[in-house]
Amino acid sequence: MAKIVILGLTITSSWGNGHATTYRALVKALAQRGHDVLFLEREAPWYSEHRDLARSPYARIALYHSAADLKHRFAGDIAEADAVIVGSFVPDGIDIGHWAIAAASSPVAFYDIDTPVTLAKLEREECDYLSTALIAAYDLYLSFTGGAALDLLQEMGSPHAAAFYCSVDPDLHAPVATARKWELGYLGTYSPDRQIGLERMLLKVAAATPAKYFVACGAQFPDTVAWPANVLHIEHMPPAAHPEFYCAQRFTVNVTRDDMKALGFSPSVRLFEAAACGVPIVSDNWPGLDSIFTLGKEILVAESTEDVLHILRNTTPAKRKAIAAAARQRVLNEHTAAHRALELERLFDLRARQTHSSRQQRRALVTS
Repeated sequence: MAKIVILGLTITSSWGNGHATTYRALVKALAQRGHDVLFLEREAPWYSEHRDLARSPYARIALYHSAADLKHRFAGDIAEADAVIVGSFVPDGIDIGHWAIAAASSPVAFYDIDTPVTLAKLEREECDYLSTALIAAYDLYLSFTGGAALDLLQEMGSPHAAAFYCSVDPDLHAPVATARKWELGYLGTYSPDRQIGLERMLLKVAAATPAKYFVACGAQFPDTVAWPANVLHIEHMPPAAHPEFYCAQRFTVNVTRDDMKALGFSPSVRLFEAAACGVPIVSDNWPGLDSIFTLGKEILVAESTEDVLHILRNTTPAKRKAIAAAARQRVLNEHTAAHRALELERLFDLRARQTHSSRQQRRALVTS
């Protein structure tokens, strides 16, 4: 059994973010493999007001109020841990990353659930949770994005950057017997760049087929969004309700943010969730998608309103079921949280074998 400390954005609230469900699945898989996990989360009004997991049977959860509070109360846990993970978008993340690297006696990883956004922020010098010095100092960079992004991270000084895609908990996400209420659905938090794709791939589709019903679920949508009369907007849905939500759709649509499309190799957790629930996915295309799913066999690709309409009108029930079944099997074979837990063990074991002097040299980068 290893002691693992994770400092993440949130595990207690799934409201308006994809971090919580990702962390919940991962810590569950780690606990099932016998590891002792402590998750440290910054107390924040947005999440405390929408908290849907106060306690977990798979990890100890502790809230802290500031970086100073964190350092005062949990320095011993960091020093005693066998592995430490600092996540993206953690408040005061640069300060906390420096502290964790200096305080830990074991490898420290940066888990970037937002790699394309992070790299864009670094380029604009607007990133407040990661710096180029920290990229070189972290023992391991666990990247939401694979492909060329890994080469870029190593060019920026990372001693080891590895693709660490999000994952799904198949105990939670599985087919549910429910009536199909919606022709097409969407689940995701609002972002201006993704809204353009959502309008193209769902809202205009709904307007063109007024006799059908559609659904979009997500927080932070502005009042200016014009929802067609046959589109139901749900502000938030707890993770436990996701399977029934997905399974009430004939198809679910995936819309990718611009930064993620540009880098490619950035599968959303929603892709894996919907596939695990046995619902066929209609996605925009991006580099690397074909390394996650086989196009046309495990996922359908559309770039325009007309493409989506063609899929809805011409995909036979037999083909729809075959695509959904193939995608579900692909996820169960490669993208469950159990797969990620095994990969995490392997990566930390690999970094733990590095020489003491090499680690000390990198730590000097954040203490000098």
